[in-house]
Amino acid sequence: MRDTIVIAGAVARRPGCGGHAWVFLQYLLGFRRLGWDVLFLDELEIDPAGDSHAPHLTASALELAGLMERFGLGNDYSLNIGRGTRTVGLARADVLERVGRSAFLLNVMGYLADEEILARAPRRVFLDIDPGFGQIWKAEGLADIFQGHDDFVTIGENIGRPECVIPTCGLHWLTTPQPVVLEQWPSHEDEPGRCWSSVMSWRGAFGPLTYQGQTYGLRPPEFRKFATLPRQSGRRFELALDIHPDEVKDLAMLAENHWSLVNPAQVAGDPWRYRTHIQGSRAEFMVAKNLYVKTQGGWLSDRSLCYLASGRPVLAQDTGIQSLYPTGLGLLTFSDLDEATAGVEIVERDHAKQARGARALAEEFFDSDRVLGRLLNKLGIA
Repeated sequence: MRDTIVIAGAVARRPGCGGHAWVFLQYLLGFRRLGWDVLFLDELEIDPAGDSHAPHLTASALELAGLMERFGLGNDYSLNIGRGTRTVGLARADVLERVGRSAFLLNVMGYLADEEILARAPRRVFLDIDPGFGQIWKAEGLADIFQGHDDFVTIGENIGRPECVIPTCGLHWLTTPQPVVLEQWPSHEDEPGRCWSSVMSWRGAFGPLTYQGQTYGLRPPEFRKFATLPRQSGRRFELALDIHPDEVKDLAMLAENHWSLVNPAQVAGDPWRYRTHIQGSRAEFMVAKNLYVKTQGGWLSDRSLCYLASGRPVLAQDTGIQSLYPTGLGLLTFSDLDEATAGVEIVERDHAKQARGARALAEEFFDSDRVLGRLLNKLGIA
């Protein structure tokens, strides 16, 4: 019997978000490629008077079950609804047995709060995929999502360096890029007429933060700096944008500047449509949250890695990644509108060369075999 790596995350609570599901699939499929058994744990909460068989909960459970089956993980997941009121997938007794003999439990953003399961894990590894939020919450006394873990891993690869203002909170951080399973993301030839694109939420799940007198915000203040890019560059840009209809001024700004908006639920509502959408794009234009830009933690979107693997160049707002990876071929960065406009023209000048560079970067730096192998080494696991 092979050892198991347990991955705890939140897919069922965000139905219809294909890109979010890929965050966890990259780890599940990636570790499986390295010869490990894997187990995925998810939770759904219900209100005190709620029904664990309510239609929306059942729909989320069915979506997760279908996802796991299609990726060959039908016997390797468990969804806990209402703190044990209902379980879908692997029974709780089997979960506890597999967790107990696991190499470690990788708790993404501390999503798993089940004390019995956490106590059964021989080693609890926290995986930080939103660098800056949890650290500032802890430093400001707002919340401690790191408590109860043995090891701490972050995709903020600059944490602990002088140029990064994210506090370490006295913890020893192991850094890693996010992985992409290359066999799931083959390179695709470009076709004429395709748009620059991205898939994003306008605000996201977390609010702005204040730390040491500085405010760290979300995506809107950053995106507004580059609103005129389609008109200025003369290129076509399409956003699969999750934005509330009440954002009237920003929606008008996007329309006036020729941004084409599509419904992310339609073009990226499951992992397969998400992949097709990215592979059908010309390149990605990536604007980061203000917190990622100001802290210079080195955050790089998991979505951008999918573009790179697909042979789609990425023009990314600089979050400190220039010091981490080669830029200029396949991956380009910008800090202001002029640099963004110049980056678009560099990509368009020789798109085929930039596309080859994108895939080469994915193979060299983000291949799940390499990334997860190095992570295991950092954790002292052969």
